[in-house]
Amino acid sequence: MRRRGERVPREKAVVEEEMKSAGRKAEQAAEQYQCTGLLEQDFPELCARAGIAGVPKVTLRPAPSFPADEEPAEPTLTEVLARIERKYSYFQPCIQVEREREDPPSVRAVFLRGWKVEEDVLGVLSQCLPALAGLQAVHFWKVGLTERLLPALAALLARCPCLRTLSLEGNPLPEPAFHTLMGSESALAHLSLRNNSIGDADARLIGQSLSSSNRSLVSLVLSFNRISDLGAGYIAQGLRLNRSLLSLSLANNDIGDAGAVRLAEVLGPFALMHAEVVERRRLLLAEALGQSRTTPKETEGQSERPYSLHSSTAPDKLPPAKHGKTPAKKKEPLRKEEARQPKKPPEPRAARGGRDGKPSGQEKPSLEAPDSAEPPHPLLEEARQHQGSVVLPGNRALLNLNLTHNRITERGLGAFLAALEGQQREKKPKVPGQQGLLCLSLEKNHVPPTSPAFVRLQELLLPQDPLPKAQGPEERQESGA
Repeated sequence: MRRRGERVPREKAVVEEEMKSAGRKAEQAAEQYQCTGLLEQDFPELCARAGIAGVPKVTLRPAPSFPADEEPAEPTLTEVLARIERKYSYFQPCIQVEREREDPPSVRAVFLRGWKVEEDVLGVLSQCLPALAGLQAVHFWKVGLTERLLPALAALLARCPCLRTLSLEGNPLPEPAFHTLMGSESALAHLSLRNNSIGDADARLIGQSLSSSNRSLVSLVLSFNRISDLGAGYIAQGLRLNRSLLSLSLANNDIGDAGAVRLAEVLGPFALMHAEVVERRRLLLAEALGQSRTTPKETEGQSERPYSLHSSTAPDKLPPAKHGKTPAKKKEPLRKEEARQPKKPPEPRAARGGRDGKPSGQEKPSLEAPDSAEPPHPLLEEARQHQGSVVLPGNRALLNLNLTHNRITERGLGAFLAALEGQQREKKPKVPGQQGLLCLSLEKNHVPPTSPAFVRLQELLLPQDPLPKAQGPEERQESGA
């Protein structure tokens, strides 16, 4: 009995070793071949060197056709057969490229559909795709990806400098792993995860990535999945401190009133939790001391005593540290280090608080970020005190929210109405560039079109221009009207 139980791990180890050797074989073959930047030439050559058979031919993606204004002529039998062939060829295994111009090297998008991408094929793609200098988007449709290949895919995407769009549709995973594509090092701006059987466990990890690590993602499509009220709450939790995401689609899920209320609460003022209050105080203290770039471990010893939010913003009111001579000893090495590097430009005084990095007692430190590419931390936004809680103004960065074809009723609709009315009452946003929600899609829910709340929502959103999007056919399929 023990021997039989030991066979399964051994067989699994053998399979994993074979897959690793196949990947190494593809990489070794790729090292001997210099990519030319032409996918039609590089991909079949590298597959042949790696011993990969049955690879579809790389073809040019046909341009979208639009119906003519004039009455079309009666099609011939040849045209009818060609139309049927084009219709069903979409579901055949294929690799297609979309070019910026007629020039073959100007590939801007790659489409892989209908065939399994394993580790050896991914090894070949890791050599071909970075050679495409203008590659902006990669689309994988039903290619049989596994959670073990996602880290390798993320590493591949990081090697493409212009790549900003990734679409993984029809690739359900047995274990939650899609959040690995949304790490702190990810440069993706548009991510589509439609029809991947994403549940509440995946939504929890995706919400954590939105809240903590990811600051580059602009649009996220999670439609046609299995996210319930619990998962919508996890996503809402991630939106509390996220100010980069502009468009979110949760269409065709299983979200009811409880999930809608959680999402609506994030759009309006909300009270900080205990851990968020502690982090806010740490950031305020670091800002006041001119040490906004220090790590939490470095400021942990300086913030051992509890400070109120009001007292921490004024440097002259800060209580002395437990070891009075310690700060003076720390400043001398810093000055010596600055003397060793005279070519480095000095840090602006606004970020340091005063001369020589000392906070002035007459000047209050600004909570706004210095002149840099990084936006201010959401916890440093202007807050107010209410019944002993610290209240932030809410997420006004999200511009587009798609919740079509869910289970939302009048109760969830009322929550969104209250949140939108609160956003529009504040005409001038406290943070520049955060205008508030401009487009809210709630069609095909359990709400009649004659509902007063629904009519009022349409009136509030009517004067605004919807968020311009060019995401492709997936967004057109989600909208019901």
